[in-house]
Amino acid sequence: MERFTNGDHSIFHGDVLEALQTRVADSSVDLVFADPPYNIGKQFSGFTDRWPSDEAYAEWCFHWLELCIAKLKPNGSLYLMASTQAMPHLDLWIRARLTVLSRIVWHYDSSGVQARKYFGSLYEPILFCVKDQGHYVFNADDIKIEARTGAVRHLIDYRKDTPTFYNDKKVPGNVWTIPRVRYRMEEYEDHPSQKPEALLERIILASSNVGAVVLDPFAGTFTTGAVARRLGRKSLSIESQEEYLRIGLRRLQLQGTYRGETLARPEKTYVRKNGGRRDQETLTLLEEP
Repeated sequence: MERFTNGDHSIFHGDVLEALQTRVADSSVDLVFADPPYNIGKQFSGFTDRWPSDEAYAEWCFHWLELCIAKLKPNGSLYLMASTQAMPHLDLWIRARLTVLSRIVWHYDSSGVQARKYFGSLYEPILFCVKDQGHYVFNADDIKIEARTGAVRHLIDYRKDTPTFYNDKKVPGNVWTIPRVRYRMEEYEDHPSQKPEALLERIILASSNVGAVVLDPFAGTFTTGAVARRLGRKSLSIESQEEYLRIGLRRLQLQGTYRGETLARPEKTYVRKNGGRRDQETLTLLEEP
C-alpha cells in the first residue's frame, strides 16, 4: 500500500478494503463520496468491472460501505452512486444504518445512439445519507441556483399579507441536470466513468465546511480530491489502478513525476471529416478543430 501526501491531501494506492481498514481512522471523515464500479462489465485499466453474481457484488459493496460508515464523524454525510440495477439492494441495506435524506437523480444528455429495443438510461441515482438526522452539515446558501418563478418569470406571491416577488434563488431539488464530461472539455481525463466537477462541487459545498476531510474510496480521475482542494477542504483518495494514480498525483499536485515519468496532461487526438476524408490532428485541450 503506497501513500502519497502533502499533509492536506493523501492518496492511497492499493485495495480499497485494505486502505479503509488500515489507513483511515474511524470517526475522522466529514464527507464520503463513493462512486464504485457498477458491475456492468466496463474495463478500468487493468480491472474488469464484473463480479460472479449480483449477490457477490452486493456483499462486496456492503463490506466497504460498512467501513466507510465507521470512518464518518457523528455529524458526517455519505453520498453513494450506483447503477440503476444495484441501487435498490444498496438502498435497502444502507437505510438500516444511516438516514437517507434524499434520493437524487443525476440527469444528463444522451451521447450518440440510444437503445432501440428499450428505454435507454439518461440518469444515475445518488443517495444522500447522514449518521444523525438532527446534526449534520448542509450549507443551503452555498448551492442555491436560479429559481425560474422569481428570476425569469418574475411572478408575485399574492398569498402573503403583502404581495412579494418569488425568490430568485432556491436550493436545488433532487433532479440535477448536469452534463457528462465530454472528450473536448477541459476537465476531461482518460477514464470510462469520469464524474463532472460541477456534480462534486455541489456535493462538497453542501455537505462540508472549509477544512473538512472528504473521502473518496474509488478516486478514478480524482475529481473529488481536485474539487475539495479548490474549495479549501482536505481529501483522502483511494485508487487501485496505477494508470489513474498518475492522474491523481497530477491533479492534486502531489508530484510532478512518477517512476521517472513527467506527469503532464496528455495532448488529445481528434479525428474529423474533411471533404469525405478523415484527417487526424493533435490539438491541446482547449483548442477546437
